[in-house]
Amino acid sequence: MLSRVAEQSAGRTAEAAPLAEAGNVAVRLDGVSRSFGEITALRKACLDIRRGELMTLLGPSGCGKTTLLNLVAGFLMPDTGEIVIDGERVNQLPTYRREIGMMFQSYALFPHMTVAANVGYGLRMRGVANAEIARRVADTLALVKLTGSEERRPRQLSGGQQQRVALARALVIRPKVLLLDEPFSALDRNLRASMQIEVKEIQRKLGVTAILVTHDQSEALSLSDRMAVMSEGGIRQVGTPDEIYRRPNDRFVAAFVGDASVIPARLDHVSEMTSTVVVGAARVCVPTRLLEGLAPNALVDLFVRPEQLAVADEAQPVAVEGIVVAQVYQGGHVDIHIDAAGAAPARLLIRLPGHQAMMRWSVGSRIGVAITTAEAVAFPRQAR
Repeated sequence: MLSRVAEQSAGRTAEAAPLAEAGNVAVRLDGVSRSFGEITALRKACLDIRRGELMTLLGPSGCGKTTLLNLVAGFLMPDTGEIVIDGERVNQLPTYRREIGMMFQSYALFPHMTVAANVGYGLRMRGVANAEIARRVADTLALVKLTGSEERRPRQLSGGQQQRVALARALVIRPKVLLLDEPFSALDRNLRASMQIEVKEIQRKLGVTAILVTHDQSEALSLSDRMAVMSEGGIRQVGTPDEIYRRPNDRFVAAFVGDASVIPARLDHVSEMTSTVVVGAARVCVPTRLLEGLAPNALVDLFVRPEQLAVADEAQPVAVEGIVVAQVYQGGHVDIHIDAAGAAPARLLIRLPGHQAMMRWSVGSRIGVAITTAEAVAFPRQAR
């Protein structure tokens, strides 16, 4: 049974339909820019975040994702553009009036306060009656599985428990938007994975709109309803994790999200929607829109994921040949690194299931590499 917090917010989940009109947009950024002196941290960002979805801002350090989050929170004001939350322009609205919940990377709990006092702090600042505070704090602590910890101090909690307190404090005010600033970075790997699942389950249960900032690609791919990939202050692509991974719009996105091997290829056939490239004896279909202006026989770079490569058998056309130079055992699979000098600008990465791959293709083995997908992405050849 949902807690009262979940019951009062669950109705919003039904609104998380594909974007069709402004009424379905929880947060809108329209041409938002922000500079710090001569440094442009965010450049004309345009982004619609739908009600009830978890949108991830993914990118390397310094790409502008935290600046964007702070602009939505009201910690920074934009130089240009508009920020709209729930249909209201909030450019000059102070943080406390934006009805947002914020979960910081450091959790920022008050060490001298109990768990209950930490969670109820935002309600007290809003003048909520004591009885209502007690009820909502109890409901929210139940939601994050911390019932019984009300009188403990932050120093008496584990890292995962502290994170739950920070999440409860952000949710108890019933925010229009939940902002998550790299909330899992301080946790160990196993705890991080379990907390990611818990936070996503809570977000879905409540139907609250959430914006997550991270530089962890696996985190973004596993948690997001949609994600915005950022670089150098700009948004490069917005889409579902599957769209971003399988159909990147440009070289940066293709190289940054997930692992990819770049193989020199030749453009063989061009049609309106799909073109064909040739690499060795292999032929692969690629989107024509990414090769605009190129004619047959032009040189291109083919981006292929590790799971789309295999050691060629007798029946498979060989794309390139190379030498096994490294094996990395990952438990459920083995990463095989191939030096294909003269055929590719860098080592190729093949991801093979099972530990037997280490014995079959030991370091020093010469192998042929096959491309096991009929579809990939290619971009015009980049000077090296």
